[in-house]
Amino acid sequence: MTDRGRAALRRSDTEFEVGPSRMRWSDGKLIIDIDEISSPPLVSRVRGRITVMPRAISDVELVLDSDGGHIWRPFAPISDIRVELDAPGWKWDGHGYFDSNFGDRALEQDFRFWTWGRFPTGTGATCFYDAERRDGTHLETAIAFDIDGQARLTQAPPRTRFRRTNWLVRRETRADPGVVPRQVLPMLDAPFYSRSVVRTQINGEEVTGVHEALDLDRFASPLLKPMLAVRVPRRPGWDFDTPAT
Repeated sequence: MTDRGRAALRRSDTEFEVGPSRMRWSDGKLIIDIDEISSPPLVSRVRGRITVMPRAISDVELVLDSDGGHIWRPFAPISDIRVELDAPGWKWDGHGYFDSNFGDRALEQDFRFWTWGRFPTGTGATCFYDAERRDGTHLETAIAFDIDGQARLTQAPPRTRFRRTNWLVRRETRADPGVVPRQVLPMLDAPFYSRSVVRTQINGEEVTGVHEALDLDRFASPLLKPMLAVRVPRRPGWDFDTPAT
């Protein structure tokens, strides 16, 4: 949530620290301790702990481009989570996941647009990754995970557009013919990015999961990119010897 300098970074085989926040593995659990200040317009202290308890760890990797420059890794596609933040109403247990993207080039260099979604199902979870690459090719992948983290490619229903965001970012995900997905909870709405909870139907099953849409043409715009400096606080002088959030 905050950009910091190199002096604010420490890591080991089991722990990753950036400033006053850190992630660490302990007894098979990923423990995330947060001590941050949120961005405008609702500037406030965000403190607490999130514990991710994977049902299993997956070794699946999805190559997103032609030469392996971008990779998606769903480490724990099916997990239990516990949220314990220092704010009223922000303590609960639920269902979650842990994944990451890796790459050695800027995303906007190789992609124009993508959507991603993860939807819990009666047998596990299904993830959809659809992307428009700069070279004119497309990524269309659907992966079904069972409760033990085992993955298999699966047939995906058609890509279906649904209502644009307040910033008019286009959105689409997979849905059975005749079904229009719909947002049930907003999470993040930016000029080039949307994250939300979306309800759709897959192979006759109504599912609700996390969805994102990323417009990289917009992100690359010299008019929009400077907005990140407004949204993300910067503390370049922070270090572990003289910490100051």
